[in-house]
Amino acid sequence: MSDDSYVFEGPAEAVPPVRDNNPPQSVSELAFALKRTLEDRFGHVRLRGEISKVNRHASGHVYLTLKDDKACIDGVVWKGQARGLGVQPETGLEVIVTGKITSYPARSSYQIVVETMEAAGAGALLAQLERLKVKLKGEGLFDPARKQAIPTFPAVIGVITSPTGAVIRDILHRIAERWPCRVVVWPVVVQGEAACGQVANAIRGFDALKPGGLIPRPDLLIVARGGGSVEDLWCFNDEGLARAVVAASIPIISAVGHETDTTLIDFVSDRRAPTPTGAAEIATPVLADLKYAVADLDRRLARAGGRILEDRRTRLRAAARGLPARPEDLLALPQQRLDHAGSRLGSGLTRNVAVHERGLIRVAGRLSPALLGRAIERRRDRLEAVAARLGVGLTANTKAHEHRLLRALARLSPEPLHRRLDQRAARLQTAGGRLTAMPRRLDRDEARLAALSRALAGLNPKTPKPGFARVEAVDGTMIAAAAALSEGQQVRLVFADGARGARIDGGEATPAAPVRPAARPKAPPADQGSLF
Repeated sequence: MSDDSYVFEGPAEAVPPVRDNNPPQSVSELAFALKRTLEDRFGHVRLRGEISKVNRHASGHVYLTLKDDKACIDGVVWKGQARGLGVQPETGLEVIVTGKITSYPARSSYQIVVETMEAAGAGALLAQLERLKVKLKGEGLFDPARKQAIPTFPAVIGVITSPTGAVIRDILHRIAERWPCRVVVWPVVVQGEAACGQVANAIRGFDALKPGGLIPRPDLLIVARGGGSVEDLWCFNDEGLARAVVAASIPIISAVGHETDTTLIDFVSDRRAPTPTGAAEIATPVLADLKYAVADLDRRLARAGGRILEDRRTRLRAAARGLPARPEDLLALPQQRLDHAGSRLGSGLTRNVAVHERGLIRVAGRLSPALLGRAIERRRDRLEAVAARLGVGLTANTKAHEHRLLRALARLSPEPLHRRLDQRAARLQTAGGRLTAMPRRLDRDEARLAALSRALAGLNPKTPKPGFARVEAVDGTMIAAAAALSEGQQVRLVFADGARGARIDGGEATPAAPVRPAARPKAPPADQGSLF
């Protein structure tokens, strides 16, 4: 068998595959491998840089870029972490962030997932605060006209502060010393990321209380904290807290830090206090000062009242000196005028009746029935003459003239005129009846006047009635009182039918027993018949 012949005995053996020490990978495998490597190697890093290109997505995530003078890196803050950041990301703010490095395979880029963020020093914080001040001032939140007045006499004061610090003890001690009132404390933390949210919730909680509820609604609020660094007080520079203070309907006094410390809440609150103790003094008056002021006003009122009384007393005395010594002297002249007028009353009535009687006689003479009858006769004659002229003037020239004359005659019929004359005659008769009754009225008035004259004459002491006597002195002067008589005095007793002399013996007369008249027999009843 030659060398170039081939002998096949059985099946041929398989050729083993060629092995590659660097197998190819897919793009996804490489991208996710790089992602795992970055997360394992840089699972916790802290970066310092300036924020640029801040983008707040509608989902709540925040996308940003951190840069320095040589490089930049993209960053993302997930929605759950964005609400708890100590510093809200703003363009141009230098911050220190903590997170992990990861990649975004879809774009072959790496980024940092931010978990915490804080300002890189006080300068950055103050720069952020200044930008926030400009923003809120532009909205008018710092306007003094918007701020509320602090009540002068608060009954309930709400305090928002830490319950364990020295601040609350100073406030309670100062309030109890100046103006004892009810204090309601809302405990909160005053430092850290959770402080701004708790203080804002406390303000909203106090503002939601209803008057007359289980927990009394405060008349004003005090937001207080002790001193500290800019970082310690930074929670009171939160924009959300500032807007909660602006929205509150209860006046708020801010007392954050010392006098040299200034926070954003100081600009939007209704009043700023240099210290928490100063806030308690601003919120309350001094009870002792009020008591002293009331006592001073009471003294001044008493002195003023005394001066007024003394002035009125002096004026009354001056007016009394111009009055007569006896009150009777004031009434003497008016009483005399009244007596004179009363004495002229009877004659005046008589003259008045005489004047009216003469006037009535004159009127009755002019209104005699004969005069009225003559007037009626004259008018009746005129009416008959007019009727006669109308009857003679009728002609039959035309029917139109006849009709017009007939209509005129119908309107000028004497019957309505006679009726009117009868009515007037009846009224005249009535008036004549009234005139006839005038003498009777005059007779009645004359009888009344005579009765009054008799009554007046009966009251005249110069004409005594039977059974009465007028006492006169010897010279004819009338004596009207027993005190004017003296023992042994000669007097005249003037009776209705004459006068007699008498002497006063000085003793009192003993009244005699009255003589009872004999009883008159009773009249017999009307139904009793005659005995004869």
